[in-house]
Amino acid sequence: MSHKSWRVQPLITLVAAAAALVSTAQCGGSSTSPSNPTTAIAGVSLSAPSLAAGSSEQGTVTLSAAAPAGGATIALTSSNTTVATVPASIAVAAGSSSTPFTLVAVAPGTAAISASMNGSGMQSSTLTVTARSTLVAITVASTTVAGGDPISGTVRLSGPAPVGGAVVTLAGGDPVTLPANVTVPAGATTGTFNAFTRVVGGTIPSTITATYEGASASVVVSITRPTVATANFGVTGPTETETCTLVNSGNTINCTFNGSTSTAPGKIVSWDWTYGVANTFSQTTSSPVLAMPAVNCSLIPSPPAPASQFFSMVVTLVVHDNLGNVSPPATDRQVRLFPQGVCGF
Repeated sequence: MSHKSWRVQPLITLVAAAAALVSTAQCGGSSTSPSNPTTAIAGVSLSAPSLAAGSSEQGTVTLSAAAPAGGATIALTSSNTTVATVPASIAVAAGSSSTPFTLVAVAPGTAAISASMNGSGMQSSTLTVTARSTLVAITVASTTVAGGDPISGTVRLSGPAPVGGAVVTLAGGDPVTLPANVTVPAGATTGTFNAFTRVVGGTIPSTITATYEGASASVVVSITRPTVATANFGVTGPTETETCTLVNSGNTINCTFNGSTSTAPGKIVSWDWTYGVANTFSQTTSSPVLAMPAVNCSLIPSPPAPASQFFSMVVTLVVHDNLGNVSPPATDRQVRLFPQGVCGF
């Protein structure tokens, strides 16, 4: 019995020693493997150094390394919450090294935004909050405009427009047609707009009013009777503007010429039209619209067709009023004329 015990004991000792050696090797391997770097705050940036009160902007917190599994939580603070505010905390998704946050400007002053995480911290550059911009004026290039002529106007703010711009509402009435609003670009103090007028028989005052953030400003424009005759027209085809087709065996242009936007001191009594490609045709109308003008195949050159498959047609208009005024010619050289399978094409 004593002899058997002597033979088993060394075997138990060897097994225990081997197990200890394996355990030691595993511990040693763990102690020498590299550890993940500690993630810290690397920077806090703002999209703009200045902001108007009542507006907001985006800031960004950047980490020194990607956030670990489970993400990271960053605490935010403002050095002056009466000037600017930020969320108390934001989350950085696992694997990401930055995250945005929203900053709200409260009142004029300065503030800095700080971010902290796991004992590390970083502060942004100073943010300056300016007073909220208000509307101070609306002006026009001329306060007297002949009916039918456009109006060029400008709105002006007391300070730079906020991020996203300032949308100023416009209002007015006949004989002026205005856009619904004009936008002052972010950081700018002015915005421009164009309005249209109609022909009038005498002088008519029109008030244009601009409104922004509860403040309003107005300007009065006098729309007057035209002092000279001015021809103006448009060309529309069967499918789009300035695109006509030659139809009816080459005897008709499928197109409409409209000179209703022409103006004159008196009543316009005639519209003189000319139109042509290789040959020019003329027609006088007693109304501003000429539909389906009459021509023949001599209007266009003989085949073959140009590479573009259309001819460039020139259209001209002269108007006469009942006071003897005659306009200078108004010309459109961009009208496209397609033969449409007639006149040998």
